[in-house]
Amino acid sequence: MEARMRAWNRAKLLWGYLARRSTLNALPVEYIVETTAKCNLYCPMCPRETHKQPKADMADGVFERLVREAGDSAEHMMLIGLGEPFMDPAIFRRIEFCHRHSISTLLSTNGTFLDEKLAARVLDSPLEQITLSFDGARKETFEYYRKGAKFEKVRDNFVRFAKLKHERGSKLQVVVQMVRMEGNASEVDEFLRFWSNLEGVDQVRIKEDETNLMRPDAGHAAEDWKHPCHYLWRGPMYVKQNGDVYPCCQSYMLDGAPLGNLERDSLIGIWNGQAMEGMRRLHAGGRAGEIDICSRCCTTIPHPALVAGSLLLDGRTVRRLLPMVERLTYLSKLPRRLLRPPARVGGKQPRTQAPIEK
Repeated sequence: MEARMRAWNRAKLLWGYLARRSTLNALPVEYIVETTAKCNLYCPMCPRETHKQPKADMADGVFERLVREAGDSAEHMMLIGLGEPFMDPAIFRRIEFCHRHSISTLLSTNGTFLDEKLAARVLDSPLEQITLSFDGARKETFEYYRKGAKFEKVRDNFVRFAKLKHERGSKLQVVVQMVRMEGNASEVDEFLRFWSNLEGVDQVRIKEDETNLMRPDAGHAAEDWKHPCHYLWRGPMYVKQNGDVYPCCQSYMLDGAPLGNLERDSLIGIWNGQAMEGMRRLHAGGRAGEIDICSRCCTTIPHPALVAGSLLLDGRTVRRLLPMVERLTYLSKLPRRLLRPPARVGGKQPRTQAPIEK
């Protein structure tokens, strides 16, 4: 029954996307949920360095309301944001709560807390996917981008975790990820060689930097908005620690206003509110560049064929296939137009980037 309801929800979203409707009779497939705003590292590419964050966790009432209101349609929740998930004392209770509502969960960690005891607890939980963030193949590079973390300690934590997962025969999907930036781009091959040969690692992902901090003049050119952004029809929506809801994670980082707050507003009321409908109308009309936050956004825009595919498949499957699609596209085995990166840097076309792996 739940599978049919969610498939029907995706069908309605797909029709709304293809028909360019501004009001949707369905809810997002995915959510990014910031269960804590606390973090123990300083990372120059992280928006928390320009947006001061409280040392606070999401209230149980806000989290539980989100899950209950989204429960019949939500398929996947990423319990991440501008905080380190393992600093949230309720993180395992939240994972379990999603599991009871048949919602798969993912989180991403900087690895500083992932000792043997925590690793065992993660593997005992119903968490379905974990991203191990490791932004460099060499000590100097890693510790530049992850200030406050020690290269050897985090690497050893991740290696031990992967081996323990393999030994247990756990089905948890383990993704090791590097965000490619100017300072670590030359280390991609070395990074791939090391982590691809480690038992227990299911995928190695090289992700493009989607923040503006390291490239403040980046954004999309007008011609990039031939197709509307999938976030506005499919999600994931971004829910901040205090209950504020944004159309996407980028909108918060670019100083966009929240669409509402789960303390006082219903999820469907936010999803089909005046602000969200207005954004969808401009995107549907090819005028997304008129929206300030969209014009400065660094997120890659997927081709409608990929958006349609992401609504034909369930959210769990899409999340697992994403790194593979990115890899094939950047390797030029799939057309580059399927994933269109920002096309303007300081008003000029950016230099052509090398493929992310060979």
